[in-house]
Amino acid sequence: MGKTKIQNRYIYRWLCMVLLSIIATGMFFFVWIRFVRFNNQTGSLMGLGNLLMAAGIYFVLYHIIGKALKAFRIGVDRKANLLASQVLTLFSVNFVEILISCAITGQFRFFPDFLWRYALLSLVQSVVLCLLILPLVDLYRYLFKAHQILEIYQDADYEKLHFMNGRPDKFHIADVVNVNIGLQKIYDMMEPYDAVFINDIPSELKNDILKECFNQGKRVYFTPKISDIIGKNSEEINLFDTPLYLCRNSGLSASQLFVKRTCDIIFSLIGIILTSPILLITALAIKLEDGGPVFFRQDRTTIGGREFSILKFRSMIVDAEKDGRPHPAGEKDPRITKVGSFIRATRIDELPQLINILKGDMSIVGPRPERVEHVRKYTEDIPEFVYRLKVKGGLTGPAQVFGKYNTSPLNKLKMDLFYITNYSILLDLQILFETVKILVQKESTEGFTDEKAAEMHNADNRIIEISNNRNTGDRK
Repeated sequence: MGKTKIQNRYIYRWLCMVLLSIIATGMFFFVWIRFVRFNNQTGSLMGLGNLLMAAGIYFVLYHIIGKALKAFRIGVDRKANLLASQVLTLFSVNFVEILISCAITGQFRFFPDFLWRYALLSLVQSVVLCLLILPLVDLYRYLFKAHQILEIYQDADYEKLHFMNGRPDKFHIADVVNVNIGLQKIYDMMEPYDAVFINDIPSELKNDILKECFNQGKRVYFTPKISDIIGKNSEEINLFDTPLYLCRNSGLSASQLFVKRTCDIIFSLIGIILTSPILLITALAIKLEDGGPVFFRQDRTTIGGREFSILKFRSMIVDAEKDGRPHPAGEKDPRITKVGSFIRATRIDELPQLINILKGDMSIVGPRPERVEHVRKYTEDIPEFVYRLKVKGGLTGPAQVFGKYNTSPLNKLKMDLFYITNYSILLDLQILFETVKILVQKESTEGFTDEKAAEMHNADNRIIEISNNRNTGDRK
């Protein structure tokens, strides 16, 4: 792909961002000017300078928060992600704008008035802009075809081979080559392709290929090693005559922990109150179906390796694991009750964990807490698995948003490490908001196939060993 085509993609996305920003700001300006027209006691708010300042502040705020929440990545992210980011951006901007509008008017008694106006504005903006984003994405896909990619791999059985074909609108694996044929032959093959995909090869070879791609001006995609994820959020230090990077590796700061815990308490209380009718109806339905206990308790591991009893609505028959061993649920598992089938698909079975969050065992967002026996087995073969325990386990997390129920332990670990090393409150909010989409995506709630469930039941250690062998260079 020539530089002109790449630049055209960027220009299109920039134009889309400007268009969305103008429309969002225009809708805000309509609401703002109607407000000041009826509440302008001094007359100064109707001045051209003040009107432009109010619109300018909103435009800049929408642009900054939208960039942070990835609301303008037209043609890059999935439609569901774009829509979720856009809605979250609008509600965040308008919430901040309430305080700014009160400051501009100098009258904080207007707070309730701004609150309902901007809440309604957020809803209308969300509908309009989301309806606009859909055709903008379709037009992008029509104008700009998928990248033609050369995939370089080493293990032919590696589970992620060809996984990029899951986005045919953006990626097309045009050819596949084994790294063992020799680097020079691979370098000679690169010229006709738009990009190179380095799919889980040893770090030394990956580094050599990265340098050659830089030399040829080729974009590169690669599956990261654990060390890549840890180093990604490093801090640049310019104190000497050579580049220096600092990885603090200290987990969340005291202020982040305080804010996160405060949000957990507030959101869990609100969640319990709002979902109380669902909780009561679900409890009654479970009891009426077979007369068994409503709740199911299971030992899980959270921050620092501490064990706690996680609370869920019972979705299986009584004594589904009476032998004390884990039995992963299959797609048509006969142990799942009728009520259980529904509450598992809609994730209602997870709602009682709001109580765990309120108690402090869990957080709203964080790596999903694993069963104690699974943590022990995974850690034996993937020692880095313990890194997930630097933060509290969460009701939802990156693996739930971006992965699947049956995603491998190693890939869950990588997603969770990315969350830990790039933590921010905005990231928490984005993951929380995007969690809504998994309720309508079968692939996110699907169980293991019967074959896979039996394999995990009978050979857990062998599965982890395979994952470990396929990533021998992961600790380099």
